Amino acid sequence: MTTEEIGTLTGQAAPPVRDWPALDLEGTDFDPVLAELMREGPLTRIRLPYGDGWAWLATRHEDVRAITNDPRFSRTEVARRQVTRLAPHFKPRPGSLAFADQPDHNRLRKPVAGVFTQGAMKRLRPRAQEILDDMVDGIVRDGPPADLVERVLEPFPIVVVSEVMGVPAADRERVHAWTRQIISTSGGADAADRAKNGLYDWITETVRARAHGIGDDVYTLLGGAVAQGGISEEEAVGLAGPLQIGGEAVTHNCGQMLFLMLTRPELMDRMRDRPEARDTVLDELLRYIPHRSTVGLARIALEDVELHGVRIAAGEPVYVSYLAANRDPDVFPDPDRIDPDRTPNPHLAFGNGSHYCTGAVLGRLLTELLINTLLDRLPGLRLAVPADEVAWRRKTMIRGPQTLPVSW
Repeated sequence: MTTEEIGTLTGQAAPPVRDWPALDLEGTDFDPVLAELMREGPLTRIRLPYGDGWAWLATRHEDVRAITNDPRFSRTEVARRQVTRLAPHFKPRPGSLAFADQPDHNRLRKPVAGVFTQGAMKRLRPRAQEILDDMVDGIVRDGPPADLVERVLEPFPIVVVSEVMGVPAADRERVHAWTRQIISTSGGADAADRAKNGLYDWITETVRARAHGIGDDVYTLLGGAVAQGGISEEEAVGLAGPLQIGGEAVTHNCGQMLFLMLTRPELMDRMRDRPEARDTVLDELLRYIPHRSTVGLARIALEDVELHGVRIAAGEPVYVSYLAANRDPDVFPDPDRIDPDRTPNPHLAFGNGSHYCTGAVLGRLLTELLINTLLDRLPGLRLAVPADEVAWRRKTMIRGPQTLPVSW
């Protein structure tokens, strides 16, 4: 152990640095490496497949909430470093909310905040339901079997997010092709760069073209904010990209939820027998599903911070695991069990602090509509293949079924 490593702590030896490979896990299995790290202690050290060095990892619910609310841990600093990470490529764009600290974060979020409020989602709901009903009409008309990912889980969020963002129908397929490649870890850095360049060039042209538009879609609002000097064009483009990609998470989260219902009859029965209590079950499934591989974006300590007798030195990267926090036994009794009556349920599936997901209310709306509509309109919904024949996504940051063949 080096002197530098001993110096990261107050009176105890540094935890070993654990390699955390990106495992292609089957189904909704919890990552065994993360489970081991949780057992080792509240703060461990990890090395991910790409980037440089090691990083601290916090896994307890209390610590995850504390770190994500603490201005001493900076996202902006991460954009200037090549810290250990899951993604093979890392080229943060100026203006991205993900890498903004306060007060910049609020300034950047302000132009689009009104689009993602509870009130805005209430107004969007009838239109979203209409889009979904049309897709399910086609499934019912064609009859079983059907691949839910292909027929509805993928296209529905894309269409709704595209309408909210203001993507013309003619451009939606290529925009989706770019977003799909960006969240994949296959294809290498070149494929990801091509996809990012294509998407961000398109966003730049769209924002410019809507500088004096009168719509209430995201690209028009961003175009107007740039024209009025509230944000720069570079910031508008960096802000829009992650919002455009957001529909991918809904697709795969819902895929995992439906897979759990389709393979656990007691869960499906509960959803059918007590439709008025479905929201409680959805919250529990959001807590339970392993929605991503390893961890998201790091933060950098701006000064020395002591946590659990461990000194996190200024300049050291820190990751939090929302997946681990959602399995903290001190907060969620019997955390590895799906408890459809779990209340309270302070899960962190949409993040925490200033970086709480901008599109969380939209994501929750789309999830509710998808699950409720499919259960209500496809009686006797069941898998059309044995559970172990369901294909799962490989080499990806967001986990979920690649196909979900069903009958009814």
